[in-house]
Order: sequence, then structure tokens, then C-alpha cells
Amino acid sequence: MATLTLSKTRLQAGIWEGVLTWTGTGNMQPELVALHLDQPITGINIKEDPAGNEWKVQIPVPIEAISDGVHTIVVVEKASGEMLTSFTLISGEPLAEDIRTETALLRAELDMLKRAFRRHCLETMT
Repeated sequence: MATLTLSKTRLQAGIWEGVLTWTGTGNMQPELVALHLDQPITGINIKEDPAGNEWKVQIPVPIEAISDGVHTIVVVEKASGEMLTSFTLISGEPLAEDIRTETALLRAELDMLKRAFRRHCLETMT
């Protein structure tokens, strides 16, 4: 069974980059669609690697996705409609709240460990 796999390599300067791998036989010419808020993203660049069944993929992150909130971009193979990958951008208040919650949880765990360590030290000294 032939499959397409899209793996992220990096996100830099507003461009998501990945490697698309084809495990089937024959001449495959992939067509990808990236969607943000169910709208297609223009400017996807796919370059075939001369070494084999791989392509370098570049997807520009739309300016609308760089704003407060949680924004997900989904990458789909056009012919089959199969979702290959997705990536999420989080910024602004949702991220700040998440970090504050995580910090509070870490502080509570640290306080618990300090109390247990002090109790252990007192018990071993007597």
C-alpha cells in the first residue's frame, strides 16, 4: 500500500517547512492543500528531491494566523483528501494563561517536595 508522509523540519521566518515522502511505486506528483479557518493558503512550494521519492514542502503562514488565540493549519493531500499533518500557533492571552497555570502547578509541586524533604531530614537526624 502506497502512503504519503509529511514530516516537519522547521518553522522559520513565517514559513513552515517539511519533507513529503512517498513509499509507493510509479511517478507521483503530489498536490497539497493547506487550510486555515477552512480557507486555502496560497503560495505552497513543493520541490522534488532528485535523490528519490521525497519533496521539500514550504507553506507560508498566513498573516491572519499570527494573532491572539489558537490557530491551526491543516495540510491535506488534494486527490485523496487525506490529512497529512497539522500545526498550531498559539499567542496572546490563551498562551499567557496556560503558562501561568503551569507555573502555579510547578510551584505547588515544589512546595510539596520541600516539605517532604524537610520532614525526611528531621526524621533522619533524630
